[in-house]
Amino acid sequence: MNRLLSLLFHQGVLDEQFLQLQQLQDQTSPNFVSEVVTIYFHESEKQLRNLRNLLLDREMWDYVKLGIHLNQLMGSSSSIGAKRVRNICAAFRTAVEQNNRSACMRALEVLEHEYCYLKNKLHELFQIEQQRVLGDAVRYPGVVHQQ
Repeated sequence: MNRLLSLLFHQGVLDEQFLQLQQLQDQTSPNFVSEVVTIYFHESEKQLRNLRNLLLDREMWDYVKLGIHLNQLMGSSSSIGAKRVRNICAAFRTAVEQNNRSACMRALEVLEHEYCYLKNKLHELFQIEQQRVLGDAVRYPGVVHQQ
């Protein structure tokens, strides 16, 4: 798990905010990080869907709504430490501010790709953590595992 987490930091996928989120997890809320990230993914998928629908609507090109959805996605990405997603949102917002539709479409493609990468890697990270906790429970039955 530490190797994967180190890789994600080295690649700039995550930043120190993710570590701060992990520090909030304890025995009273052992799944805190995965629960917060699950909510993030659920809400982010809605934002991505809204962005795609707005960009594909040839009749109504609403830069204000695009900006609103991007700001929400950027804020929630920042709150969980999703650094690359946040940075792509910022670049996307610049394209929106310049009313550059083709740059917005390219930015959306990059954003969707990066979001999928983040989701897959965090899912992998949580699976490794879950296997570790289950392994500890098998090796040390009756002992409460501390995070």
